[in-house]
Amino acid sequence: MSSRNNRTTISTGAPWELTVGYCRAVRVGPHVSVSGTAPVGADGEVVGVGDAYAQACRCIEIIEGALKEAGASLEDVVRTRMFVTDISQWEAIGKAHGEAFGSIRPATSMVEVRALIDPDMLVEIEADAIVTE
Repeated sequence: MSSRNNRTTISTGAPWELTVGYCRAVRVGPHVSVSGTAPVGADGEVVGVGDAYAQACRCIEIIEGALKEAGASLEDVVRTRMFVTDISQWEAIGKAHGEAFGSIRPATSMVEVRALIDPDMLVEIEADAIVTE
């Protein structure tokens, strides 16, 4: 984590963060934005290959960790965006989202995309939060 001019960045240390020029999350004041989050394990491998529900759960788990590091929580999330490679899997992905956000009910979108960076990835999720203290 690094801070500069009321801007805090949270990095996972993934090698592509420097190559692409991004970080996992950014907090400016009460606003926290979490980058598109793929279902990757600590070993860098895709989690839940072929299982959209497991992949969505992993994405949300990573998002929750980034939010925590930024001083926020899932309860602070006001918007999510889900990018899916097969919209017919919407119920499995929606189930995972609903388990995490059912009582929070952020604004959300689910959009089918042609592909994600790894062909085994079925979903990528991003989130925006506002911390009210």
